[in-house]
Amino acid sequence: MAGCSAGAWRSPSYTPPEIPIGPFPPQNNPAVVGVMDRDFVWDQVVDVVDDYFRVKQEDRVRQIGDLLTEGRLETYPRSASTIFEPWNKDSSTAYERWESTLQSMRRTAIVRVIPDPAGFAIDVQVYKDLENVPRPETGAVTLANSAALRNDNSLQRVTNPVMGIPPSAGWIPQGRDTALEQRILAHIQSRLIGMGPPRAY
Repeated sequence: MAGCSAGAWRSPSYTPPEIPIGPFPPQNNPAVVGVMDRDFVWDQVVDVVDDYFRVKQEDRVRQIGDLLTEGRLETYPRSASTIFEPWNKDSSTAYERWESTLQSMRRTAIVRVIPDPAGFAIDVQVYKDLENVPRPETGAVTLANSAALRNDNSLQRVTNPVMGIPPSAGWIPQGRDTALEQRILAHIQSRLIGMGPPRAY
């Protein structure tokens, strides 16, 4: 008996959840954290950096008399992750990941924990290098071999190198990787304020 009237039935509305788009908020570098426990700060810094690099040397913040010393952490160089290694975090943006796929890149980090009246200032410096190879493996570039050029000597393990012929001509500094510095700083900040790590985009 009930008739159909226009507008009596409406499809259920759907409101998508608000998901932040874009990178995490920019961090100051050095970033000042208001935590006074030097051991807690240092442990969190080491734990975060260890997610991105292998730690080479640690010099903790120490109390000497009435003076706090500066802490310093250095890492081993790490071959940059490619698009085929999405589980690695050192290539923090799509551009960096594609660049590392098409070139032989590596990164090294230096982190300083500096005593500050408000707590500690954390300075993160990530340096990026491009491998300088003598020449592509296939020789001169021609139309015949241009599609088969290889430039990945860094991926080959040289067990018995011939004396006088280095497998690589060295590394060319490419400056600092500010995108990865920002991600590491945001990760450290999130640890120190009791939040989870920044989400990856």
